[in-house]
Amino acid sequence: MAAKTVQIDLIVGLGNPGKDYEQTRHNAGFCFVEEIARHQGAFFRPETKFSGDVCKVGLEGHDVWLLKPSTFMNRSGLSVRQLANFYKIPIENILVAHDELDLSPGDIRLKTAGGHGGHNGLRDIIAQMGKEFHRLRIGIGHPGHRDQVADYVLKRASKSDQQAIDEALDNAHKVLPLLAQGSWEKAVHRLHSQ
Repeated sequence: MAAKTVQIDLIVGLGNPGKDYEQTRHNAGFCFVEEIARHQGAFFRPETKFSGDVCKVGLEGHDVWLLKPSTFMNRSGLSVRQLANFYKIPIENILVAHDELDLSPGDIRLKTAGGHGGHNGLRDIIAQMGKEFHRLRIGIGHPGHRDQVADYVLKRASKSDQQAIDEALDNAHKVLPLLAQGSWEKAVHRLHSQ
């Protein structure tokens, strides 16, 4: 059976805008796309028609949009839909990077489709566009009880957890060339075996 070819045209980093939320666990997706832009020497610019900050980078000779919605997390779908509709990007060509409570800090996984798992950013994207997009699940750990989740995700990670998260993001960055080439299964295998 031939390997699945997946072309990624848009990478969305989920997070909340503003100084109060910078470097919090919930903004792990923002951190990922900011890292891509930094490596590429690209800069985000506000774009009101996409309700977010955008930039375009070249990965393996392929142009990829990066998006940080400037809506709050629970309205992320609006921003994603606006940009995807404008550039006619199919949902299956979108990768959404987001924090994941069900993975430990340092764990990172690629996944295609599925539910929202209680994540309000994913919930809104699914409501606006459907669920057939790809996800980069960035482990941030769980506080232990669901009543503590809201407070937990809006705080900074401990130094050791942040170091593990940063290493995981670096590993994800290393598989970007494979994703840009459409080699989804190779990217999954390489990322998940690190």
